[in-house]
Amino acid sequence: MPRDPRYDILFEPVRIGPVTALNRFYQTPHATGFGWQRPQSGAALRGVKAEGGWGVVCTEYCSIHPSSDDSPYAFLTLWDDGDIAPLALTAEAIHAHGSLAGIELWHGGAHASNRMTRVPGIAPVVQPALYHLPATARAMDASDIKAFRVWQRDAAMRAKRAGFDIVYVYAGHDYLPFQFLSRRTNHRIDAYGGSLENRVRLLREMIEDTKEAVGDTCAVAVRLAVDELHGPEGITSEGEGREVIEMLAELPDLWDVNVAGALGNDSRSARFSAEGFQEENVAFVKSLTTKPVVSVGRFTSPDRMVSQIKRRVQDFIGAARPSIADPFLPAKIREGREDEIRECIGCNICRAANNEGVGLRCTQNPTMGEEWRRGWHPERIAVYPKREKALVIGGGPAGLEAALTLGRRGLEVSLAEASDQFGGRLLREATLPGLQTWTRVRDWRLHMIGKLPNVELFPASRMTAADVAEFGADRVVLATGSHWRRDGVGVYSVRPGEFPLALTPDDVFAGAKIAGPVVIYDDEHYFMAGALAERLAAKGHEVHYVTTAAVASSWSVMTNEQDFLQARLIETGVVIHALKSLKSNSDGVAALSCVYTGRDEALPCGTLILATGRLPDSALSDDIAGAGIAATRIGDCLTPSSIADAVYSAHRFARLLGEPDLPPRRELPPERTP
Repeated sequence: MPRDPRYDILFEPVRIGPVTALNRFYQTPHATGFGWQRPQSGAALRGVKAEGGWGVVCTEYCSIHPSSDDSPYAFLTLWDDGDIAPLALTAEAIHAHGSLAGIELWHGGAHASNRMTRVPGIAPVVQPALYHLPATARAMDASDIKAFRVWQRDAAMRAKRAGFDIVYVYAGHDYLPFQFLSRRTNHRIDAYGGSLENRVRLLREMIEDTKEAVGDTCAVAVRLAVDELHGPEGITSEGEGREVIEMLAELPDLWDVNVAGALGNDSRSARFSAEGFQEENVAFVKSLTTKPVVSVGRFTSPDRMVSQIKRRVQDFIGAARPSIADPFLPAKIREGREDEIRECIGCNICRAANNEGVGLRCTQNPTMGEEWRRGWHPERIAVYPKREKALVIGGGPAGLEAALTLGRRGLEVSLAEASDQFGGRLLREATLPGLQTWTRVRDWRLHMIGKLPNVELFPASRMTAADVAEFGADRVVLATGSHWRRDGVGVYSVRPGEFPLALTPDDVFAGAKIAGPVVIYDDEHYFMAGALAERLAAKGHEVHYVTTAAVASSWSVMTNEQDFLQARLIETGVVIHALKSLKSNSDGVAALSCVYTGRDEALPCGTLILATGRLPDSALSDDIAGAGIAATRIGDCLTPSSIADAVYSAHRFARLLGEPDLPPRRELPPERTP
């Protein structure tokens, strides 16, 4: 189909200093979990983004010196000449599709743990390590600042030799240059402290040094947090953030602007932000500079993208998470296929991967992070060599993904769902506060299945073993899901208990009567208990949230949501009882116990809701096995987990059908020869 002319503006070339981007789609720096240890994986991932039409594709953070070591997390390095060749793989993969390659040079200052290098940390002033380590960063003196400027310059020249077109000066996310900018972290009384002009001095020098080193052929970009969301005591978009832009407006070749305070502010989940949520903080920048501006906001709508450009909010459409969910987003708009965009749901499973120290993953895009180690491509898949019929039972996330992928491979697929709607757990979970975007997992797959003539959908079709036998499929795939446990078994409480009066989240979604006070027991620690607590409190119930962890929904630390979530619960009046296990529930009382001391506590309880563990729905699987029918279980009915894991499980099965299930390729760390 031809491109919709409304979107022509998105495909205009944009000059960035000495280089020109093919279009306005800009993949901003984001972590991959690969770092310097896995250069081929990183190169393949970025290469797919460039193939998908992103005019600029940037790396993740790249350390300029061993005093900026983020171990155990994966990061890039340009410490010496031995780092050039591995990084050149990424630049080459990006250039192969005509895109510009950007590299984000980084020094974490007091944020760098240096647990691998064991080099003393540095900061503007003596500063306890900001990663809750029993360590302190020392204050930089004049010689340290001089050396730091040399590190930036040397790294920039190595980046140029590696083939990068855009070289970053990174002054965002509370890292070292930003620590000099903010009054909160810079208490110096020399030429680099005190007045804003002095606090800006290092950033100005870094830009000038970088431009002098590589500016003849490379664009120099500045990533700046224009608001650290700490109010008047810090950098704000109404105050010193604006003044910094005014001081340096024409110095860099591009401004990449965002909010800071913590990474979670910049990559806020859909549960706590809308598309384009940073606009109110960054929109002023374009009015103060003639240089191109880019920012992010989890943009997935082409119309909103056009609006950003026409209203002069920014010159590029910056994206990290949307480019992960759909690396071919620009190509689909260019080719008139915007209906096929696999929209980011803002669940932040990608952020969890980085925070866990593992390779990138995505709920919407199961091929993300698998480009090199498994050779998976988001838009291409091998045709299955045999003419076979597949019966997929269960129309939740796993069943939909299996049906779609098997259909793309050319099998004749029938998808049977017991209820009259497809979506499975998504139909329930997307009704929780802030989780409405999660229905995109269902909607995109149903839409794409609708384009395949070889996939048939059968809602309201509960299957029995006899039905399966009669159907006579060559492949039977079970995606029947899971249900919440009633025995209280979870992460902490591993022995089954008896709670005859308790409800589970399944009961709540089914409309069970709720009487207050409500006690929600969380021993699963992801989103469910906290979201239920918020919903019930909003309905006027007195809600007590009990958890065996130290904070509410403790695993949501990984998705950068925990701070927002706990604040929301407190604001809505939910009473949080941390570090408590549930012993029993009877006579209107929930009996709790301190997980450390065993000290007992009684809590009035009208309704107890258990959000602990889940069990696979295995009844049909057992019946089928008893009838001697071969079947494959996928998703939650195999191992209950996140939606991302369910989708991946289904995709992996369908992608590997007919192929040997070999271990994924593993990279050996590259030999570094200075």
